Amino acid sequence: MAFNIALSGLNAAMADLDITGNNIANASTNGFKSSRGEFVDLLASAGFVISSLDPGDGVQLAAVRQQFSQGNISFTGNALDLAISGGGFFSVRDPNGTAAYTRNGTFSVDRDGFVVAPSGARLQAFGVTDPAIPTFNSATTNDLQLLTTQGAPGATSEVDLALNLDTIDPILGPGAIDPADADTFDYSTTITVFDSLGESHSATVYFRQTAALTWDTRLVIDGDSAQTTALQTLNFDSQGNLITPQPLSYGAFTPTNGADPINFSLDLTDTTNLSGPSTVTSIAQNGFAAGRLSNIDIDETGIVFARFSNGQSEPLGRIALARFQNPQGLRAIGDTSWVESFASGPAILGDPGGAGLGLIQGGSVEQSNVNISEELVNLISAQRNFQANAQVISTADDLNQTLLNIR
Repeated sequence: MAFNIALSGLNAAMADLDITGNNIANASTNGFKSSRGEFVDLLASAGFVISSLDPGDGVQLAAVRQQFSQGNISFTGNALDLAISGGGFFSVRDPNGTAAYTRNGTFSVDRDGFVVAPSGARLQAFGVTDPAIPTFNSATTNDLQLLTTQGAPGATSEVDLALNLDTIDPILGPGAIDPADADTFDYSTTITVFDSLGESHSATVYFRQTAALTWDTRLVIDGDSAQTTALQTLNFDSQGNLITPQPLSYGAFTPTNGADPINFSLDLTDTTNLSGPSTVTSIAQNGFAAGRLSNIDIDETGIVFARFSNGQSEPLGRIALARFQNPQGLRAIGDTSWVESFASGPAILGDPGGAGLGLIQGGSVEQSNVNISEELVNLISAQRNFQANAQVISTADDLNQTLLNIR
């Protein structure tokens, strides 16, 4: 009996040593969760027994439980390194469609532009339903893929121009504005606009003072006299504020590169006619050229934005996090990943920051939650337990030897 009890103790001590050794080995593994052994005692008898007379039959390992406490978060500066501050797991799928869950946020991009974990499984995200707001489809997830093409250009449709026209400029009276003749206008300014192909064009606005508080204006594209507007009149009140209906609507201009006609409105609402130099105070227009992908930004709610060299951004999706009723019921499959089991319950997907889910920290990774000091103490304890059980075997052997020596 004593031999079997001590042998179970040796096995338990070895199992404890294995668990501790595995924790120590993964002390630097990102997203790793430490484990602890849970042991139970054994009884020698079964059925109707008098427990006070049963010395027990040793010990056995009942379970190895992983501890899902938060690990330290370390800043890396890599845009695709992600850490969860709080509860939840990243949801990933391998090429066969098998779902897994991980806390290791060291993601990268494969040759097809998909964001992948070190195992090669693709990060899951909610798809975009309205990029302007943005909103996402939380009913299903997709493989998160970064854009590999250029950002589409946007044609100019609105221009806001604010300036002051000097009251002491010469009053030239009614007449034509000829861009080639500086004597036919008092002031001009140029605005860059874009066509549907993203090519830029110079839109020059000319101003001619025809009477006190009255100015004519004309717009010319790329200095082409064929791409010009008729004269339009601006009227100002005695305080120098514009009273002409706004915005001014110009006709369509046809680029020579095959792009769609440029058709935009010019808002001069903030234009004044005061004594002082004629000068532009602000220019804004809503067109932009084509852009290449320059950066990826991921905010704390998991929204992934593609940033382009033309200053535009586009949402690509929202990272989906998963939570479980019983995380300790998850089954470890290696690669710092787990799959759901009957004990864990099904995955409940949600947005970062939602119920039971943490926020995303971009450019960071969650380190292992292994406490080295604690594990070294456990190592000493496992060693002492092994030595003690070995001593039981030695003592039992001495007793048996003594019995054999009785004459």
